[in-house]
Amino acid sequence: MAAPEPAPRRGREREREDESEDESDILEESPCGRWQKRREQEKIQTMFEQLVLVDHPNIVKLHKYWLDASEARARVIFITEYVSSGSLKQFLKKTKKNHKAMNARSVRHQAWKRWCTQILSALSFLHACSPPIIHGNLTSDTIFIQHNGLIKIGSVWHRIFSNALPDDLRSPIRAEREELRNLHFFPPEYGEVADGTAVDIFSFGMCALEMAVLEIQANGDTRVTEEAITRARHSLSDPNMREFILSCLARDPSHRPSAHNLLFHRVLFEVHSLKLLAAHCFIQHQYLMPENVVEEKTKAVDLHAVLAEIPRPPRPPLQWRYSEVSCLELDKFLEDVRNGIYPLMNFAAARPLGLPRVLAPPPEEAQKAKTPTPEPFDSETRKVVQMQCNLERSEDKARWHLTLLLVLEDRLHRQLTYDLLPTDSAQDLATELVYYGFVHEDDRTKLAAFLESTFLKYLGAQP
Repeated sequence: MAAPEPAPRRGREREREDESEDESDILEESPCGRWQKRREQEKIQTMFEQLVLVDHPNIVKLHKYWLDASEARARVIFITEYVSSGSLKQFLKKTKKNHKAMNARSVRHQAWKRWCTQILSALSFLHACSPPIIHGNLTSDTIFIQHNGLIKIGSVWHRIFSNALPDDLRSPIRAEREELRNLHFFPPEYGEVADGTAVDIFSFGMCALEMAVLEIQANGDTRVTEEAITRARHSLSDPNMREFILSCLARDPSHRPSAHNLLFHRVLFEVHSLKLLAAHCFIQHQYLMPENVVEEKTKAVDLHAVLAEIPRPPRPPLQWRYSEVSCLELDKFLEDVRNGIYPLMNFAAARPLGLPRVLAPPPEEAQKAKTPTPEPFDSETRKVVQMQCNLERSEDKARWHLTLLLVLEDRLHRQLTYDLLPTDSAQDLATELVYYGFVHEDDRTKLAAFLESTFLKYLGAQP
């Protein structure tokens, strides 16, 4: 009987690494060695706390989570944003059945560009984190679409959650990769090398191909074949679109472009209109304006006045009057920009903050003190869209009373009052409101600037 072949060196090294990792995950052990308290709960809790910080208009938002260990099987319960119209795959199937919908090639091409831009906007955000967040499960089943055309990618937690659990606890998690019908979304190097951002680019390329042709025919109920993918690629009539998709599907991961660079590809890149730039500027500073500023301004406009004029000598000039601008269309456009349907991706965007350890291994926890620690305050996840502030003298004229009205993005009105102290500064008040969960971290700077301007208005140079 032949002796069994020794395990490959890489495999033995991996086994030793796994054993070392398993040992480091043991927090406590009984004297007999039979019972162990492991680190899984700490890993999961840390991971979800950091996922709550992920905030992007094209990523399904994770709002709240809690751990339930009261029953026989421990579980994590979490609440995510609701997406009204289902997955992208479902939408594409409905569109293909309805021959009238998106029948014109120009309409389909514009929709395809908007969808690709939004997905790449989300991937660029995730990949720009330090360390990069790799989705690792991007398919047309994990991309969702709202009724207004807003695209959101979901299941960002899936890969991180799977990696945080030991093998024997992963069985309840159904991976899309294990389904034959979704295997074509994953690159040829999957399983052989560690996942990198190029994995998401390959998956995106397959999603872009499916969005362009509406459906890649599968072989019955099993997997999509290479022949079906080749037929779908050859059916693309736009050479720029074909080259764009093929660059994402390159077999060598080092040859695939980054999500950020794909946003500058000639099939997607366009010079933003002045209307879109103005809309983004308006939304970024909307907190300084009254809530109904658009309606009030349009009421005061003379509809017969000339909005713009193009000289055409010797012919009469081409004029555009205010009566030709629909207020309802303007409100709808501002709402779409606010929701993230038209991102400004042709400019250098700031790197996402607050996610330094999302995929990093959890730090070794030191022995915790026996004294109880206070519960942290819940962080505010909604952005402020409007601010109003008022200062009034108290009856004894000894101090100032501050009233702050905040309108959040879900239209919730939050009114806060406070008696100012001589030592209070605008920066300290903004920091305190963020700490106690009244204001989103991203609104700290603009709130401090807004309070500072209010102090200067009422109190002069003294805060």
